[in-house]
Amino acid sequence: WFLESVYMSFCNRKLTNRGFIRGPLCPIYGIGEFIIYHMLYPYSSNYAVLFIMGAVLATVFEFLTAKLMIKLFGYVWWDYTNKPFNYKGIICIESFLGWGIYILIEFAFVHNFMLGIVHSINVFIGAAIAAGLMIYYLIDFKHSINNIRKGDVTAEENNLLAVTPKK
Repeated sequence: WFLESVYMSFCNRKLTNRGFIRGPLCPIYGIGEFIIYHMLYPYSSNYAVLFIMGAVLATVFEFLTAKLMIKLFGYVWWDYTNKPFNYKGIICIESFLGWGIYILIEFAFVHNFMLGIVHSINVFIGAAIAAGLMIYYLIDFKHSINNIRKGDVTAEENNLLAVTPKK
């Protein structure tokens, strides 16, 4: 969420929250990373395989997420139509390569760093923090869904790819 929000703020020349919800969370990244990490862990020492498989898996996950968002909301929260080698504006070669790099960074640095932080937190305090974050997330998610259904989402603010539903 942070990297994408900084990148999109730079591209848009204004502060941009790239999350689906209002807070600093982006569930697609957390869920996708969790799935991909566990699928690719057996290859964690082979960076070439990690890059290729990570890019493929993340792109497939991005594609499936887009299809689900189109079905539920008629929108996708990203638009690659101006990027080279894109498919219907929902996947492109640039993000494919980016996912591969992100997966390498995840395996080489981020995962062990985060494990160190998590292991340093008392179990009961960690459970309380997790419960609080989950409650916050659920409230924010519900509020965001309501805003989408009311039409309080603009393409300019959110870099949405509007998709006309099939009749």
